[in-house]
Amino acid sequence: MENQKTRYSDSELVEFKGLLLEKLRSSKEELNALATSLSSPNANGTDDTAGTYKTLEDGSATLEKEQINQLAARQKKFIEQLEAALIRIENKTYGICRETGKLIPKERLRAVPHTTLTMEAKLKQ
Repeated sequence: MENQKTRYSDSELVEFKGLLLEKLRSSKEELNALATSLSSPNANGTDDTAGTYKTLEDGSATLEKEQINQLAARQKKFIEQLEAALIRIENKTYGICRETGKLIPKERLRAVPHTTLTMEAKLKQ
């Protein structure tokens, strides 16, 4: 009977760690870009236009800020999930489904490196 692997080898974990670190780097860059766009004042230079237009624009700027805030919050959550995955690599528990205890296929981990579920377990939810 074939011995089924219960965890990824150290060399496989190193490969996934590289993938996670790259995603983490680009995610942090994106978060910084979002933070920068939030802190910069509206640079449309409409000070000399009519008051009604200004009110409309303030509303649209507020909406845009809310959307950027939501994106930033989502990005922060993603970064936390990536960091948690890095901890699982250190603990050598990375790639093990938290529901079934089975090894998550490499293809799934390459597509969603922070996942903690096999597709089978995800579809049951």
